[in-house]
Amino acid sequence: MDLGRDSSTLIREYLTLGLRFDRIEEGYVDSFTGDPALKRAVDAEPRPDPADLVRQAERLLAELPADLDDARAAFVGAHLRALACAGRKFAGEQVGFVDEVEAYFDVRITKGDPERYRQAHAKLDDALGGAGVLAERVQAYRSAEEIPPARLEECIHAFSSALRDRVRATFPLPARETINYEVVTDKPWSGFNYYLGDYRSTVAVNADLKQQMSNLPRLVAHESYPGHHTEHCRKEAGLVEGKGQAEQTIFLVNTPQCLMAEGLADLALYAAVGHGASEATGNGHGWGAWATEIYADLGLRFDGERAEMVSEATAALADVRQDAALMLHDEHRDVDDVVAFLKQWLLVNDERARQMLRFLSSPLWRAYTSTYVEGYRLLRGWLDTRPDGVSLTERFGTLLDEPLIPSSLRTG
Repeated sequence: MDLGRDSSTLIREYLTLGLRFDRIEEGYVDSFTGDPALKRAVDAEPRPDPADLVRQAERLLAELPADLDDARAAFVGAHLRALACAGRKFAGEQVGFVDEVEAYFDVRITKGDPERYRQAHAKLDDALGGAGVLAERVQAYRSAEEIPPARLEECIHAFSSALRDRVRATFPLPARETINYEVVTDKPWSGFNYYLGDYRSTVAVNADLKQQMSNLPRLVAHESYPGHHTEHCRKEAGLVEGKGQAEQTIFLVNTPQCLMAEGLADLALYAAVGHGASEATGNGHGWGAWATEIYADLGLRFDGERAEMVSEATAALADVRQDAALMLHDEHRDVDDVVAFLKQWLLVNDERARQMLRFLSSPLWRAYTSTYVEGYRLLRGWLDTRPDGVSLTERFGTLLDEPLIPSSLRTG
């Protein structure tokens, strides 16, 4: 499609606007693989006024050109609305939490159901067996699953290699695509993908968080194959190089991109291997049995069947953190009440609950938890309600390849 002068100009202004947000809050641009001269020009500008950025976003939203097709116009428009909200917050405007999440991520959130949390605890109790306080048994299970730090790197590479072979056979990637893994410390997250462009990523895994055997396969799939790295590569090849959609060269936090990307990445292991024994894809068993074989090759024992049961039970507790954010920001509950809520339902100690609260209290990151909660819920439902004749692989490929936003899935 010939973009025409108007749309090309608007997309360049959109990229410039996104880069300017990084001048206000470093890290707002998660990755930029577009024109280096544009970034140099923005870096040379004076620090922008957030109110000016709001006006720029609203002007661009009003000027979306007719020669953008519907999908691109919806994508760019949703991201401009997210940036306008972010600019208002940076300018000091108070925005309610539910409204903030909706503006950023194109979803409307509500509180979860405590009855569902009680049922999850009952399933956890059955999966773990034994007697005693459930929180103590959960902690004992997690401790027993910790990967010895000296073995972490080889475990990462073993899962990456196995997933890469499987994924490349299903979702072709350029021959030169590559990932460099780093084991790091002193970070607030478990893993992070730094997409560098030209089909290259650096994936950092935090050794401080005592990586668990049941989580590592999901972590590698989430960050690498067929998660963040695979999505970046496929969109760079198909949308940027193939169709000239330059808006895909920037990835901004607190935008619909994040909800789509985190939901996709949280479903990566499900799409590649199978989420459970009853939902296996292509190999006759679920991810637990598959991971057990890989760990066995490394001389490590892993109970994959139990890990699947524990994982299924804890997945139903995903809403708890979002509930905590709602309690904190929209209900203005006492901090100690929110900590007690997190401890009760997530079965964590006081120190861990207060660590979670620090993330949920961050002005920049407080809404981000919703990308995981709502992203998984929306994308899982969309993947599992497929038209007749459409496979899970085909459906997941659409998520990897198309410039979708949450409202695209709700209407399609």
